[in-house]
Amino acid sequence: MAGWRRHEGQAVRLPLANVDTDQLIPARFMSVPRAEGYGRYLLHDLRRDESGVMRRDFPLNTVDQASVLVAGANFGSGSSREAAVYALVDAGFRVVFAPSFGDIFASNAVNNGLLPARIDADTSDALAEMLVGFPCKVQIDLGTCRATFGNHDVPFTLDENWRIKLMNGWDDIDLTQQHAMAIDAFRERYAETSPWTVPRKRS
Repeated sequence: MAGWRRHEGQAVRLPLANVDTDQLIPARFMSVPRAEGYGRYLLHDLRRDESGVMRRDFPLNTVDQASVLVAGANFGSGSSREAAVYALVDAGFRVVFAPSFGDIFASNAVNNGLLPARIDADTSDALAEMLVGFPCKVQIDLGTCRATFGNHDVPFTLDENWRIKLMNGWDDIDLTQQHAMAIDAFRERYAETSPWTVPRKRS
C-alpha cells in the first residue's frame, strides 16, 4: 500500500446516516474476484431503481470522478466485511468525512489507504448543504489533519497511529516493527527477571 500525505480531489455528498456495509456492497456481489474490481457495486441498490437504472437524483450519480465523500453519522456500521472498503477504494475514493464510523470499517479503511476523517455533525451538515449542485475541489493534509473545501477550512480528527500508517503506507506489522528495539529490550529484561518463562534449548 502506497502512503500519502496530501490529496486533492472532487467531493460528493451522501447525506445519509447509518449507511452500513451491506449497503456499501450487497453480499450477493462478494463472490466476485477482487481482481475484477468492486467499484461498480458501490451502493448498488441505493444508486439504482427497481429496474436497475441509475437514479439521476442520487448524489453519487451526479458527480464524475469524485474521490472525497461527505457522509452522515455511523458510516460503515454493520458487518465487518472488508469488501465495503474495497468498493469505495475501487470506485476511486480516498477520503470519507463523517461524524462517526463503524469501528471495524474505520480500521479496514486505514489498512487499505482510505482516510476515515471524523468531523462534527454540524460541519458534516454544512458541507453536505454546500455541495448540493456545486462542484467543489477539496485539499486534504494528513500532516495537519485539516481539509480545505473551497474557502472553508475544516479540521478533522484521526487516531495518531492511523495517521502514521496512512502517511507511510504501513500495515499493523510495519507499525509494530518500528518498536523493535523496545520489544527486544523488554524481552531481555523479562528473561532476566523471569528466566523460567524462557523456553530452554534442547541439547
